Amino acid sequence: MSLFTGSGVAIVTPMHEDGSVNYPVLKQLIEFQLENGTDAIIICGTTGEASTMTDEEQIEAVRFTVETVAKRAVVLAGAGSNDTAHAIELAKGCEAAGVDGVLLVTPYYNKTTQKGLIKHYTAIAESISIPILLYNVPGRTGLSISPKTCYELSKVKNIVGIKEASGNFSNIAEIAAICGPDFDLYSGNDDQNVPILSLGGKGVISVLANVAPKQTHDMVEKFLSGDTQGAAKLQLESIELINALFCEVNPIPVKAALNMMGFDVGPCKAPLCEMEPEHMEQLKTAMKNYGLLK
Repeated sequence: MSLFTGSGVAIVTPMHEDGSVNYPVLKQLIEFQLENGTDAIIICGTTGEASTMTDEEQIEAVRFTVETVAKRAVVLAGAGSNDTAHAIELAKGCEAAGVDGVLLVTPYYNKTTQKGLIKHYTAIAESISIPILLYNVPGRTGLSISPKTCYELSKVKNIVGIKEASGNFSNIAEIAAICGPDFDLYSGNDDQNVPILSLGGKGVISVLANVAPKQTHDMVEKFLSGDTQGAAKLQLESIELINALFCEVNPIPVKAALNMMGFDVGPCKAPLCEMEPEHMEQLKTAMKNYGLLK
């Protein structure tokens, strides 16, 4: 049984100027997503700036999201760490907060070996009963999950799938081939949503969906219903905007975009900072061309 099929949003964490979470705006964002067909809310991931939140802030944001969504969509929470013991505590906290599953990034900075990855993820899986999605994003962590390691981890009962943001299609195809259709594959790169769906992907965990939830949902729905041309059209129409949303480190541009759309999501927490003026103009142009701004 898949955690979800369709479009998941890697939702931003709206913040006040002092860096505290703006809960009224987070509720507004969640309702905007649900009104536009988003199938899963992923809170406190990379886009949600979990790396600069305290454990208490992170768990409270997760709890608030679970309560606000109120079973109207699947809720996943980022609970990864480069410290296995810390990841276990975060995962337990997320489970207690009522999430449907957790998303676990590979250890970063100190990193580990492939053997260490198996030990790391297995230890976390044994500490909780809810499903786990692996998160492969070597551009962030400097560490990639090999297809063979992914296959070994797929044997762990509650490790049910992977968010793939490596961009390495040879590895992604091998993961899909050796892990089989019961191990869920999700796109973690918005410019590769349709290609990953074509390899058997169950859906996406999207940054684009923050600003274009209906279009992202429709892209996945069209593909899964057999309208591959329609899905490809939506994919290609979104490329300029996707490029603008990643012209600086995520989530700097997507927060700027949401602010321009009238959602008061506030600033990013340091060390992330405001966008360069030329990139802001690039983003505005792409948003106008996509129909998000007049």
